[in-house]
Amino acid sequence: MNIEYSKQAVKAINGMEKRGKLRIKAAIEGLPEGDIKPLKGSKGSYRLRVGDWRILFSYPAKDIILIEKIAPRGEIYKGV
Repeated sequence: MNIEYSKQAVKAINGMEKRGKLRIKAAIEGLPEGDIKPLKGSKGSYRLRVGDWRILFSYPAKDIILIEKIAPRGEIYKGV
């Protein structure tokens, strides 16, 4: 599967410390495995839990995963 990142997701990853980047990267590369749940009220969107971080993603095409947003648990669902 091809993984694509939104500008917002790239900005969040670039702002993390090295250890956090490695955890997030490993979790994203492991998709579709992990602690994944569908988002309520947003058809086709899912969240991946990595510690206190949440990654919102979707499948816009058959072999593409779009990483839409990466943020701490308390901030991720604002504006979804």
